[in-house]
Amino acid sequence: MSEVPRGELVVRTFTGGPFTQNSYLVSCARTGSSILVDAGAATPEAVEAARASGVDIDAIVLTHAHIDHVDGLSHAKRETGAPIYLHPDDRQLYDGAPTQAEWFGMRMAPLPPVDHGLEHGGTVRVGDCALAVRHAPGHAPGHVILVGDGVALVGDVIFMGSIGRTDLPGGDLQTLMKTIRGEILTLPDATTLYNGHGPATTVGHERVSNPFITGVYGGSRFA
Repeated sequence: MSEVPRGELVVRTFTGGPFTQNSYLVSCARTGSSILVDAGAATPEAVEAARASGVDIDAIVLTHAHIDHVDGLSHAKRETGAPIYLHPDDRQLYDGAPTQAEWFGMRMAPLPPVDHGLEHGGTVRVGDCALAVRHAPGHAPGHVILVGDGVALVGDVIFMGSIGRTDLPGGDLQTLMKTIRGEILTLPDATTLYNGHGPATTVGHERVSNPFITGVYGGSRFA
């Protein structure tokens, strides 16, 4: 677990499971209100950290509904009772989570009902802070990123030195690159990108070093 303050937001990272997926406890420093972003395998640790800090998890927000981002969701819902937020274009993936699990030799019960939809241009409140919702398809049809002051939670859109896979149902490389150009590279270079796997990075670092952006892979420059 790591904790990084970003202005009024505090982002704590919890990593676990066979996919080494990152779940995030995002808190408003002023009020202590928190949300859980992507309830993966490390969800129990995130929930316990919130409890130990005396803060409530007010919402569970999913960047997308691939199995590794929801396999701790039932635990999160049971322990917190917080409402679940998901973009409607990922409902098919969400409802098919048990089938997704079978692809990887895993078993999973049906997930709890989604409480609220996310939409492009919407806002997720975290106490006195706000995260802007941006629809970011390509890795998954209903993928979203959450953008705050100096920070973006980007799920599996982009990683340090790489991008999200597009060979799963609903994935599309052209769509993903359009998302990266329009929703990632338009952010300030100093913006920290908290992604679904691996270490955090920045827009500026990826702009000049990510081979999928610079054109080393893909045949053309996307920056």
